[in-house]
Amino acid sequence: MAARKPFGGYTISFAKVKDMTLGEVFGTSAITPSEMTKKIWKVVKGKNLASS
Repeated sequence: MAARKPFGGYTISFAKVKDMTLGEVFGTSAITPSEMTKKIWKVVKGKNLASS
């Protein structure tokens, strides 16, 4: 069986991100899953990690 193409054609590689920790991305207080998603996408777009 052939490998499936990622949904939406997006691939994200965090291999280039070595200067950030999870605490720097999410902070130290509790956040909701929707806030977590927003913060992840902010990093992905800010560091140009997504490719289609």
